[in-house]
Amino acid sequence: MELEKFIEKLSDNFEDTEISELRTDTIFQDLDEWSSLTALGIIAMAKTEYGKAITGREIRNCTTIKDLYELIINK
Repeated sequence: MELEKFIEKLSDNFEDTEISELRTDTIFQDLDEWSSLTALGIIAMAKTEYGKAITGREIRNCTTIKDLYELIINK
């Protein structure tokens, strides 16, 4: 899984945020539209797109988009 493609898929969970704002060092939980529903969308994306099961607690332990990417690929 390439990081750029991951960011493209992740951007579907941030409909009001321009994809250009989503970089590897973006602190995704600081984005205005971050919510528990966004987290659920990311959990669903990890399962459907990558076949990986992640939890809300694991997401909370991530800081940047790169952290989230590494969580999913290393699962």
